Amino acid sequence: MASTEPVVPSADSTPAGQQTARQQTAGQQAAGQQAAGADRIGHHLDRLCPPAPAGLAVWLPDGHRSGLPADTAQALDRRLHRALAEPVRHMVEAGGRRWRPALLLQIVDLLGGDGDRFGVLAAALELAHTGSLVVDDVQDGSALRRARPAAHEVYGLPAALTAGTSAYFAFDRAVGLCAPDDPALQGRMREVLLAALRAAHAGQALDIQGHRREMDQALAAGDSGPLRRLVLATHRLKSGALVGACCEIAAIAAGADAAVSRALLDWGTAVGTAYQIADDVADLRGVTDDRGTLTKNVAEDLRNGKVTLPLAHAATLLPRPAAEALWTAVRDGGAPEADIQAARDALLRCGAVTASERDADRLCADA
Repeated sequence: MASTEPVVPSADSTPAGQQTARQQTAGQQAAGQQAAGADRIGHHLDRLCPPAPAGLAVWLPDGHRSGLPADTAQALDRRLHRALAEPVRHMVEAGGRRWRPALLLQIVDLLGGDGDRFGVLAAALELAHTGSLVVDDVQDGSALRRARPAAHEVYGLPAALTAGTSAYFAFDRAVGLCAPDDPALQGRMREVLLAALRAAHAGQALDIQGHRREMDQALAAGDSGPLRRLVLATHRLKSGALVGACCEIAAIAAGADAAVSRALLDWGTAVGTAYQIADDVADLRGVTDDRGTLTKNVAEDLRNGKVTLPLAHAATLLPRPAAEALWTAVRDGGAPEADIQAARDALLRCGAVTASERDADRLCADA
């Protein structure tokens, strides 16, 4: 399925005050679509991850809650809510774009399906994404998310990791709620999500390992091609897989045939990969909310010595001595602030950001 433009909002790819009228209009349209999607999933988010204890069925399958005395069940519900819901809701209540659930529901609607019936699926996928952010912040050591302290800064590392991981499994309950009498449909949708989670965890493993050795090799050889392909493969697994699954699940929910489902999987994977590239760019430029408040710390990737797509492009776009000096300064993480700012400025000036944005546009156009 070809598209000439990303259908998701890109992270702030144009400096403040320089947006074109077309970008402003696109942003307003995207905001309207996101708001509509949020309206359709808000109560489903509360069903799957409630703001207050709502019964053990939220957390435990039938066979694991039967036979419990009432006082024990109530105590478990309170404790599990505190452990599993509160850290995730800390991020849910901070907002976010929520374009993934909006995308799922729009695809279901466009294919003639019942979007209202499958709103709970959209909510579950948003919770899975939110859980991945909670875990990602722990692994990256990020202190700020959505303009508030990251979940692990408030609840601690063990609690954040457990709650973030638990959020992936809201989908299991969601498929039962939307298709209680159709085990075949339930099984197909679970199969798609499990495959995406396997891919996403492989991508996260590569991301945690980092690409330092490959960056060294790119600089030594004067060839960033293999490094850029590795970064894109990591992005595709880590971020593209879940967006692809979102689109494929929407197609399955709407009763689309195998060809349409596969096309939407491929298209969604490309869009999700492009979005991760936009996130690499936004890390350098900074992202603010409607009030102008930073939602994440700027240049966290450079502070962590993380090889992103702009840095991979810079390996050959910068003169070799400059590229080597930049990489030496940030490679091991924890560089002085002056070195971080100098590296950030170099990446913004040398064309690496523009090259990365072209890669993202090409992915969406070719999908």
